[in-house]
Amino acid sequence: MHDDRRLTEVRLDRFLRDRIAPAVYPRSVPLTLSSWDAPDEPVPVLEALRHEFAPQEHGTAWGRPWSTKWLRLRGEVPDGWGTAAGTSVEVLVDLGFSGDAPGFQCEGIAWRPDGTIIKAISPRNQYIPLKLLGSGMAVDFYVEAAANPDLSQNWTFAATPYGDKATSGSEPKYRLGRIAIAERNQAAWELQQDIFTLSGLMHELPMDLPRRHEILRALERMLDIMDPDDVAGTADAGRAALADVLSRPAYSSAHRLVATGHAHIDSAWLWPVRETIRKCARTFSNVVALMDEYPEFIFSCSSAQQLAWMKEYYPELFGRIRDKVRAGQFVPVGGMWVESDSNMPGGEAMARQFLEGKSFFLDEFGVECQEAWLPDTFGYSAALPQIIKAAGSRWFLTQKISWNQVNRMPHHTFNWEGIDGTRVFTHFPPVDSYNSDLSARDLSHAERNYRDHGRGATSLVPFGYGDGGGGPTREMLAAARRTADLEGSPKVRIGSAASFFQQAQAEYQPLPVWVGEMYLELHRGTYTSQAKTKLGNRRSEHLLREAELWSATAAVRAGHSYPAAELKRLWRLVLLQQFHDILPGSSIAWVHQDAERNYAAVERGLEAIIATAAAAALGPGTREFLLNAAPQERQGVPALGAAEPVRPGQPVAATGSDGGYILDNGIIRAVVDANGLLASLVDHATGREAIAPGESGNLLEMHRDTPNEWDAWDIDAFYRRNVVRLVEARSVTLERPRGEGPDAVVVVERMAGSSAVTQRITLAAGADSLAITTLVDWQEREKLLKLGFALDIRADRSAAETQFGHVFRPTHVNTSWEAAKFEICAHRWIHVAEPGYGVAVSNASSYGHDVTRNVREDDGGTTTTVRVSLLRAPKFPDPGADQGRHELHVTIRPGATIADAVEEGYRTNLAPRVVQGAHGVEPLVTVFNQAMVIESVKLAEDGSGDVIVRLYESLGERSTGVLKANFPVRGIRAVDLLERPVDAPGVTAGPDSAELTLRPFQLVTLRFKR
Repeated sequence: MHDDRRLTEVRLDRFLRDRIAPAVYPRSVPLTLSSWDAPDEPVPVLEALRHEFAPQEHGTAWGRPWSTKWLRLRGEVPDGWGTAAGTSVEVLVDLGFSGDAPGFQCEGIAWRPDGTIIKAISPRNQYIPLKLLGSGMAVDFYVEAAANPDLSQNWTFAATPYGDKATSGSEPKYRLGRIAIAERNQAAWELQQDIFTLSGLMHELPMDLPRRHEILRALERMLDIMDPDDVAGTADAGRAALADVLSRPAYSSAHRLVATGHAHIDSAWLWPVRETIRKCARTFSNVVALMDEYPEFIFSCSSAQQLAWMKEYYPELFGRIRDKVRAGQFVPVGGMWVESDSNMPGGEAMARQFLEGKSFFLDEFGVECQEAWLPDTFGYSAALPQIIKAAGSRWFLTQKISWNQVNRMPHHTFNWEGIDGTRVFTHFPPVDSYNSDLSARDLSHAERNYRDHGRGATSLVPFGYGDGGGGPTREMLAAARRTADLEGSPKVRIGSAASFFQQAQAEYQPLPVWVGEMYLELHRGTYTSQAKTKLGNRRSEHLLREAELWSATAAVRAGHSYPAAELKRLWRLVLLQQFHDILPGSSIAWVHQDAERNYAAVERGLEAIIATAAAAALGPGTREFLLNAAPQERQGVPALGAAEPVRPGQPVAATGSDGGYILDNGIIRAVVDANGLLASLVDHATGREAIAPGESGNLLEMHRDTPNEWDAWDIDAFYRRNVVRLVEARSVTLERPRGEGPDAVVVVERMAGSSAVTQRITLAAGADSLAITTLVDWQEREKLLKLGFALDIRADRSAAETQFGHVFRPTHVNTSWEAAKFEICAHRWIHVAEPGYGVAVSNASSYGHDVTRNVREDDGGTTTTVRVSLLRAPKFPDPGADQGRHELHVTIRPGATIADAVEEGYRTNLAPRVVQGAHGVEPLVTVFNQAMVIESVKLAEDGSGDVIVRLYESLGERSTGVLKANFPVRGIRAVDLLERPVDAPGVTAGPDSAELTLRPFQLVTLRFKR
């Protein structure tokens, strides 16, 4: 037989495009339009409808960036339309959509005149069934059209002014397309879906498989049977020609896919939070409308924050969502407040993501999510398994790890083991997408890509347009119906995530195990981009700790009213900023401007709470007390208590030396040379030099930072090949604050390119560490600024703080897995050591680090260099990222153990707070083992007044100790993160104390009944 395969395929493509697609809506009539332009920010629907609407022409340009146009659409359905069998009437609204990038361009919501939502209008979902208008044969409704600019720009990563309303201009971005009443031919549409499924499958099948050619010939017969001049009249005959190949059952060994509707809506990214709220309304209104048409449709919705917005701003839609939750179609998943970053939020913040998220779903829907759901986060902290289990959840889903640049994860279904030994059943969908359209390409890729064949047979596929929203479409549901049992295709079943996990867990035992973090070999720049956002997060986390601690202390000691509602509001605001495109610094300027304003508001609110609580706890007076919110004693003040501090000892000795200075407080001795570099650092306890021979600390280095793509997200390894060592200082001077204060401060001024840098190197009386504050007026573009310390330590690994513990990473690059970790995340500290000696470097707002090693030729010793990433200047999506003034704090502590590193991290981030009062305050609780770190003291969520204490084993070793209550209690119980009773290994409760025997990094939450 002659091979005419390609000719037939081209014939099919053109027939589908030129004949079948137009036949879906064979006739239409335009609607009458009028409009009103919102002058600035969006307004509620009832306010918009009160305005006068002016006549609006079809086909006109509209929409300056970020503006809103309200359209009124009116008309009459022509007689006889929609009355013939297999026909219906719909309104089509094209706001000027492009064929690409759904969710990244203009969108709309259709509203009835009474202010209730109909559904959304989006690039791949432009129809509104007449029956939803509720007006018989008359058409009269409104469309709220959002002129969101497309910042994706085909992912060229070019700098764009559209991310800031102040620079986005006033030129219209869109032109109205067809807006009309149309008659829909169901048979033509169904045929279109048949062809989509079969043609897609055909192209995925091997050329030597008979099934591929069988489908081709069936499609050819369909083309021959149909009349191109009467597609609507011959569509049923065309479908009949395909019925046989569509009815062939799948292979018994076919991979099984559980398809769950999804719309991964970024809570902010290339649009501000205010637009995300509307994106959620658009998507969720589409979803509930689709559920009425397709009873089998199930939609998985994460992020309690997004549903909380619906409750606040769209209560009628929220009520419809609640009905669909009861029906089992709209399924809350994930149990987090937002899909947060998992690398940078602190331990307590990650706990609160689950506490607030799961509590919201329980309170509003009576649903407890069993799966953690983080498809798009930029790497996964090794502490997550324990936090997930402590929240009462059982499963974990991720997707982003498929973006690894170098190494491929060995499994798609596995047990993930965290730093404390907790394991959680984990799935990584082999479809490699959280926005699948259920095309044959996606389904076939999932089957081919699945790495656990022969052991497991089921995987999950989230389907629906996402990122910018939109969600599933009726075309996707049609594809699911056709691939439920189709030869050559995986078997597709629409279901919930929970049903998938139950099925997969039952069929696949024993599971392989992945131990430790799931490091994403991409997007390493997110540890550093948008430094002010990161500073706001770190500062907020510690202020929240203080506010809860002192409010709980004042409530127990003085009967002070605990500000539970305000604390919850502020916690939720901080949790929102931890979304995986806000905290990582990968959003437009508008988003980060909002974040900085939010952090400023959080600080004001928390400072007021702290001041009020401290005044209540200490009573009116003029004596000075130090409030010590840290989990370690400071200046003679016990952890978590308030007392008069022990004053520092003698002033630090500071002497000049070769143009530099020698600082010595009797604990450590630091030599700052004539260029402001740290030439020597010795702790008197060991007498050992921390700085490597011929090297220095406090070395600023500036690198070219031009990643191949994803500018704000990525640091590529080749950045190291271009570096300027900023060794020359403009001046180095000694400052004695307030005349003759106890501390010694060396002030160093230098330039980093065009950016002025001032460093204040401080050795405080009684301090174990040297503090370095770097003030930068950052004016660089596409540069990376690092602060490094070359240490005389042979360290084969580094320890970096993560949530409720720390994680070890090799300093060598023996394998591709190790080489890929050239930029790593640490929270408040990073520690390098050889047996018997270590050095800790702490920070107050930086997360990006790198650790390298080099064996010296002259003496055979090893130099281990620790560098902190201070600033970047990416051009996309915010071309002004990080420009301006920054203040960054780092300390270096020689002769430090891991315990010292933990203490240093809290010391750097929880500055002593001196207040006036009448008397000190005894800590509410005392722990008799410093390995056990108290992370949170608060009152219970249920308003009972019970005291909640969360602590963890911090050293990575088995630790025993006692946690004692210093107030009257009626009982102690171990509880989960939602404060429900649980059995906690190693916890033995007594009348007013608990004996603890904790495994390494074990997390424990205790409830003290008052």
